[in-house]
Amino acid sequence: MRQQRRPLRKSGDGVHDRGDPAPSLDRASSQGGPVRLAAVDGLRLIAAVMVAAYHFLGTPTPHFWGKTELRDIAPTLHQISGYGWLGVEFFFIISGFVICMSCWGRTPAQFAVSRVSRLFPAYWVTVLLVVVVVLIAQAAHWPAATTIDPRTVLGNLTMVPGPLGLDLVSGVSWTLWVEARFYLLMAVLLVFGLSYSRMVVFCAAWLFMAVIALELHSDLLNEILLTRYAGLFISGIVLYLMRRFGQSLMLWLLLAFAWCYELTLLQVRVAEHTTSSSAEGHVSWMMCASVLTVCGGLVAVAGIGPLARVQWGWLITAGGITYPFYLVHQSIGVPLAKGILRAIPQIGVLTSVAVALTCMLILAALIHRWVERSFGSYLRRRLTLELSAPHRAPARDLR
Repeated sequence: MRQQRRPLRKSGDGVHDRGDPAPSLDRASSQGGPVRLAAVDGLRLIAAVMVAAYHFLGTPTPHFWGKTELRDIAPTLHQISGYGWLGVEFFFIISGFVICMSCWGRTPAQFAVSRVSRLFPAYWVTVLLVVVVVLIAQAAHWPAATTIDPRTVLGNLTMVPGPLGLDLVSGVSWTLWVEARFYLLMAVLLVFGLSYSRMVVFCAAWLFMAVIALELHSDLLNEILLTRYAGLFISGIVLYLMRRFGQSLMLWLLLAFAWCYELTLLQVRVAEHTTSSSAEGHVSWMMCASVLTVCGGLVAVAGIGPLARVQWGWLITAGGITYPFYLVHQSIGVPLAKGILRAIPQIGVLTSVAVALTCMLILAALIHRWVERSFGSYLRRRLTLELSAPHRAPARDLR
């Protein structure tokens, strides 16, 4: 018989639940306060570091750092970092876990407010910072990879520049559009209310419909059902159900099916990152599947295993700066590293990368402190107040 756990005690949008994309709140502690899953916060930073390693050290782009090729000066580091793009998949597993946690006990409106107030402030600041960097580069007659014009900037501020046919100002923002569609699926489910049985049926139905979408080769269904990443989100959801309601054969079978599905489709992403038929450009599916399985295992250990009891404060801090670091590391960090290398070529690629990443961590901490915790909190309070306030009487006509 499956062991039933006590319902989670929610703390609302206060000090403990700050509207994070991964608010690691779980069962009430013996003192009556909510407990954070600090290890999950730490995993988010690991995922972001993986992606940053790929963009800085593992990119297959020839002459990315000028005449110096990283594969010549640090071949092992370059090869290992070449698999860092799997950090995106890692993020999606974590997102399935923590968004299911965040949804529980909320209305669709409350969930929407938490997403908007958490994601948009740091994103808006990042877009504006990139614009400033590009304008400075243009004024100094330095090369700038990002094209800036008013239409592109306005479209990017919506967070959906890709569907609008625009270039991305923040290169990693394509993943936010994937997340947004996942949020929409969860919001639809929230209309009916969350329960164990509904979540199990939802995950099974989502997986089944994703298979049908692949069979039909339907671009529309693929976009709605996120067929390429469905197994990742579902795996995260199932792991959270295990934490909340206890482990069961049904949940383990559902997790196994989702994982088999995802590892099979992983070949599509592997093919995208295989740059040539040569051994240098080859990306091993087996290696990718192994790395991703380790990532999934880490989420399981952090969510339902021994790491769930870890309460190190620095992990919570690390989780707090993950999102802004993820946003700025490529669009601002890479140009900064190239600028440093251009100005002081004798320091070398690795030193310039280290300096740029350190600056991006500091910038991320500043954005977290002064934008997310200040403006983000203000935005959440105002939106919550306006949703809960009674409808105002229509203004009188001016005569």
